Amino acid sequence: MSNGKNLALIAVEELSEADARLELARLAQDIIYHDRLYHEKDEPAISDGAYDALRQRNEAIEARFPELQRKDSPSLRVGAAPASGFAKVIHARPMLSLGNAFADEDVSEFITRVRRFLGLNENEPVGIMAEPKIDGLSASIRYENRKLTVGATRGDGAVGEDITRNLLTLNSIPKELPADAPDIVEVRGEVYMARDDFFALNRRQEAEGRKVFANPRNAAAGSLRQLDPTITAQRPLHFFGYSVGELSAPISDTVQGMRETFSRWGFHLNEPAKLCTGLEEILAHYRHIGEIRSDLDFDIDGVVYKVNRLDWQERLGTVSRAPRWAIAHKFPAEQAETTLNEITIQVGRTGALTPVANLEPITVGGVVVSRATLHNEDELARKDVRPGDRVIIQRAGDVIPQVVRAVVEKRAVGLEPFTFPDHCPECGSAAMREEGEAVRRCTGGLICPAQRLERMKHFVSRNAMDIDGLGAKQVEFFLEKGWIQTPADIFRLDRHRDDLRGEEGWGALSVRNLMKAIEERRTISMDRFVYALGIRQVGQASAKLLARHYGTMTALRTAMVEAVDREGAAYADLLNIDQIGPAMAEDLVNFFSEPHNGEMLDDLLGNVTVEEFVVKETASPVTGKTVVFTGTLSLMTRNEAKARAESLGAKVSGSVSKKTDYVIAGADAGSKARKAQELGVSILSEEEWLALIDGDSTAADNDDQDGQKGISENDHDSSDSSNEQGSLL
Repeated sequence: MSNGKNLALIAVEELSEADARLELARLAQDIIYHDRLYHEKDEPAISDGAYDALRQRNEAIEARFPELQRKDSPSLRVGAAPASGFAKVIHARPMLSLGNAFADEDVSEFITRVRRFLGLNENEPVGIMAEPKIDGLSASIRYENRKLTVGATRGDGAVGEDITRNLLTLNSIPKELPADAPDIVEVRGEVYMARDDFFALNRRQEAEGRKVFANPRNAAAGSLRQLDPTITAQRPLHFFGYSVGELSAPISDTVQGMRETFSRWGFHLNEPAKLCTGLEEILAHYRHIGEIRSDLDFDIDGVVYKVNRLDWQERLGTVSRAPRWAIAHKFPAEQAETTLNEITIQVGRTGALTPVANLEPITVGGVVVSRATLHNEDELARKDVRPGDRVIIQRAGDVIPQVVRAVVEKRAVGLEPFTFPDHCPECGSAAMREEGEAVRRCTGGLICPAQRLERMKHFVSRNAMDIDGLGAKQVEFFLEKGWIQTPADIFRLDRHRDDLRGEEGWGALSVRNLMKAIEERRTISMDRFVYALGIRQVGQASAKLLARHYGTMTALRTAMVEAVDREGAAYADLLNIDQIGPAMAEDLVNFFSEPHNGEMLDDLLGNVTVEEFVVKETASPVTGKTVVFTGTLSLMTRNEAKARAESLGAKVSGSVSKKTDYVIAGADAGSKARKAQELGVSILSEEEWLALIDGDSTAADNDDQDGQKGISENDHDSSDSSNEQGSLL
């Protein structure tokens, strides 16, 4: 339960991160229970449809919150077999996920972004390899001295599970590569089950009285995760190779050439693939694949577009958890019609009032949907959906339930438009909407039970304080007991040790473990602490930027108080941090300058030690240096230059000051170059900058003064741009 509501009834897209963690724990427990009943006792307690719905909800939540995937996740195992039966494999290069495109305009924007990042003119062709997106299980296969040595699942992208013995049973995977292959080759691709094989397997399962699989992907995943490889060997699994991980030597300079090499080595390829050179050709191939989708003998859910030139891929790099050089164009979402029974208002951590459609349950894309978001006040008014309407529902990306529109022609006479409340339904406080914002927010702050609960859940969440054994359920319990009201109260829970032992489910060992876990979090890294505060718009990546820039909490707090003067140096310094815009700067200054927040921080910092931010040592000559790019760059685009500098540990600033170490000046550098000259800051040409970062120390004089230390950080947390990031205090 969360805030008195059953989490199982909340649509996936409406779950907060803390609620998603709690819901994944419930699903893992329920599925393990039903797996044991079915596989060990042969006494199923629910129908296969109900069981599949549990698994599909688990997969949908993991798709939205991949970082929350549990070690005992149902998606990592089949039946009652524990996921811990597999050893872990650290990927030499991360196995990234893909960004999604849902409309032709998204594909056009992808091509435009590639051109803009690489600085290409309109006439220069951009080759794009378009491949069917297989709905299977990602896997990585490593060869050393041309012998297959390790096979692993994608896992969390950084660490997967060792499924080598199982992959060795697949005939479509070569066990040895030709003599001309490099010493180290990592082939990545998808394990799948053909449709005909899937239907045949289910017929056998049914004849033997065993559980049938919901779809080919589940069947492939379940078969591949068997702890006994002899079971996997009995399942008709196949493998498509479509990319590489670590290589000791190049195998091609294009995706097309890489595919040809894979084919020559004996790998099967995901066809039909086509090298396209323009948007019209790309979209034509997408529609062609969509038309023949049902004729293919394997499930696909879209088309993947990849920049064909591998050197361009290297330059484009990654952002967040996805490459800039690829995108998945998903097929249109399945739609269904149902009745909107009621519109309710849900209050989030930042006080945002979100309208939610409570629906007559309907199956969409194989998942039962009973609730869907209506986003905000304006969106609700635009769609004009009313309680009692027949509405069209779809699952965006086959995951997130959305209300598309009302079926106005079926609207009953007398249905009134929904009136959006101007007071919080949880605490009765006024709900205000700031000028320029789409969201109406409760002004109750911590007196609002919904906000207090959600903010405290965020504080203890995995990417924040991450206190083992103190999850959303426990936070709710302690709040109801009145034992915690503020974050600092968590570190005073030892006072209730004896009371806690008397509560149901709390034995001496569990109480001792919780108190130990709390003690272990009395020392915390600065970026985690800043993120835990729940300041609006400040996600994990922004918290790291702030920690890297200011170094200590004392320095950060002092700077934010000084930044109240919007004309002063402290505010200008804040705005000069790359990726910190005016809106986020305002939220930061407002948070730290509010007296109540200051009192709460003092109390919290009296119980917690926040470590000074320490930079990982690198061999880069620009680690910790502050750099400014100005003028027109000719050898690289501005975005490419900034991304490269940050990856090497440099801090990219938007203006020149005494703290600047290097100004990289292109053509028509202008005022920034003049200011650098006045301040005595080193000015480098593009050639000198590239020589410096590539290790030629003679290209530029190194500054003897130590600069502010930084970290390599290429990815940006999606929550940074969300207006739902709210203040804890």
